[in-house]
Amino acid sequence: MLESIGRKTLAVDVDGDGDPVIFLHGLGSTSNVWEPQVMHLRDRFKTIRYDLEGAGRSPLTGPLSIESWVADLSALLDKHSISKANFVGHSLGTLILQHFAAAHHERVTKLAFIGVNRAPPEARRAAVRERVAKVRAEGIPSIAPTVVKGGVSPHTFATKPEIVGFVRELLLRQSTEGYAACCEAMAASNAADIGKITCPVMVIAGDDDAISPPANGSAFAAELANGTFKSIEKCGHWHPIEQPAAVNTILRDFL
Repeated sequence: MLESIGRKTLAVDVDGDGDPVIFLHGLGSTSNVWEPQVMHLRDRFKTIRYDLEGAGRSPLTGPLSIESWVADLSALLDKHSISKANFVGHSLGTLILQHFAAAHHERVTKLAFIGVNRAPPEARRAAVRERVAKVRAEGIPSIAPTVVKGGVSPHTFATKPEIVGFVRELLLRQSTEGYAACCEAMAASNAADIGKITCPVMVIAGDDDAISPPANGSAFAAELANGTFKSIEKCGHWHPIEQPAAVNTILRDFL
């Protein structure tokens, strides 16, 4: 449902009861990517998932940045009277959570990073900005085939057409300007001071993830004060829906 969060309107879904778990989706995605995890965890946890500003059902109200998304997350916790929670992020959501946890460590119990995303190198920034220009000129359908095929594993692409279709639908349901603004915010992002993150952190990678390869995840986990790393077979960058059972088991055991 749509909620007033600070001065914005965000699409927020709440399920279950218990200790809170907050889910943040990635670029070109929505909170619906978390459906398998919510169904698996809501018997023991209060799950809260929402569309980031500019994504899905949450309208774009102005310029976006990692800082604005962090502020939205803080406002969401305040709105729901949550002083401390567990957090699960996917891709871009992990970058937002790195900055949030570094700035608000007192509000974090545990973190799970799936397909970890760090501030992009210059080549990646340039590629994302080129994508923005193409989207604004030709629309999201012009990039969809490349983004979709490059995001899922060969196994998913060959054997799970329904997942490929869902990823395509998630992307095509974005507004053109909202998606472009999200891309620009990611391209302009800076690295978080992960040395300030001392809570338990689970880092999950897909063996076939070409966007955030397992080596990225294992190196990231090794830099953390309390990090653990796990990799999932036959999994690309859309872990929550490509291999939901494996993700669910890891999250439930960790949380």
